[in-house]
Amino acid sequence: MIEVSNLSFGYKEIKVLEQMSMTACPGRITAIIGANGIGKSTLLKNICGLYKGNGRIRINGKPIGGYSRKELARHISYLSQDNAVNAMLTVFEVVLLGLVHGLSYHVSDSNLEAVEEVLARLNLKQFASRNIGELSGGQRQLVFIAQALIRKPKILILDEPTSNLDLYYQFQIMNIIKELTVSENFTTLLTLHQLNLVKRFADEVVVIHRGGLYGTGSPNDILTEKTFRDVYRMNTEILTGSNGTGYIIPVSQCHEKQAF
Repeated sequence: MIEVSNLSFGYKEIKVLEQMSMTACPGRITAIIGANGIGKSTLLKNICGLYKGNGRIRINGKPIGGYSRKELARHISYLSQDNAVNAMLTVFEVVLLGLVHGLSYHVSDSNLEAVEEVLARLNLKQFASRNIGELSGGQRQLVFIAQALIRKPKILILDEPTSNLDLYYQFQIMNIIKELTVSENFTTLLTLHQLNLVKRFADEVVVIHRGGLYGTGSPNDILTEKTFRDVYRMNTEILTGSNGTGYIIPVSQCHEKQAF
């Protein structure tokens, strides 16, 4: 479980987050949304311990300051937006690197078995010996998710896991994340710009606006036409398909003057 209370963070004199509070619970996908540059990735990095702001963050009931970096890495797997790999590594080797905090000078049989297991679970075994640079963007993203899963974390934090992917891979990756969140009881916290994916897959939505909490709730409760006007300055229509799934249709930009 993740609990954030009154978190403030800035770069020098620029405030990014101000008195931000939110909660993410096990077995559920919590999606953080908001306009570009509003502090979504900054919030994730504070929760992972990469940044240190003012406020309180608790991981599974314990203050984040009570964990060593190695202990925190055992609890949290973090997938950033920037996952470029320039080294000539195979898919197997990239996933194995996810165990870097637990590897000694000798890779054990159990380490190798763990890689085989996670590759099989994500249907990646056929790519094990391929150079990761040879894969498509969607295939590479699945490999990095496998790397995040290899340590069997309790908390999964993903920054834009579907960015720059086509619709097929967006749905494939979100279906896998949803299945793993439920089956492994992960506390899954992620950022997404594709709001129809948020509508379909998230259990809880946290909206950041002007560096603070705009609102939180279920997708049906929080993803409203008012929210899109206030946060994204967009007029939208929200339609319901034949299968009961809601769809967000952008209509036009809001042109009224707003303070920024």
